[in-house]
Amino acid sequence: MSDENKKNVIYLVSGPVGIGKSTTSKKLAQVVKKCVLLEGDSILQMFEYGAETSWEKRLSLTWDNILTLTRNLIQNDFNVVVDFVVEDEFDWFCKHISDLQVTLKYIVLRASKEKLIERIRMRGDIDSTERSLFLLNKLESTPSNQQFLFDTTLRNSTEIVEAIINDTGFIVKI
Repeated sequence: MSDENKKNVIYLVSGPVGIGKSTTSKKLAQVVKKCVLLEGDSILQMFEYGAETSWEKRLSLTWDNILTLTRNLIQNDFNVVVDFVVEDEFDWFCKHISDLQVTLKYIVLRASKEKLIERIRMRGDIDSTERSLFLLNKLESTPSNQQFLFDTTLRNSTEIVEAIINDTGFIVKI
């Protein structure tokens, strides 16, 4: 099926801590018609209340739930924005949605190290700086991310959302 015949879109928004994923995802979900926002961090936080589970298991269960919710929403004719850091899960996610009649747009937000540190300071989360810089490096150096990297250093959230909606370069062939 060609992309023109696929009526629903999954927007998979990734990037390091503090890059603006949540701000971008919320604005994107507000602009796209009949759209639901899935915040991976909210699903991950469900395990903070007495569930003694390893990080790996919590992450795996979070992705399983993101996938299940995404499939359910697409099958019920919604567009979906997924806001979560995608480290090694991209191919797995694509494989598990390949049977759906949907367009997948994958966006990896990035910025200069200086701008990222500035954004982290502005949100008052200095403790996440090291993790964020690690993720920035990892995401930028992952070969499968190269065509989906989007530099937000000099852009505001409105410009970022417009680019995500209008740029066909973010479409993944699944």
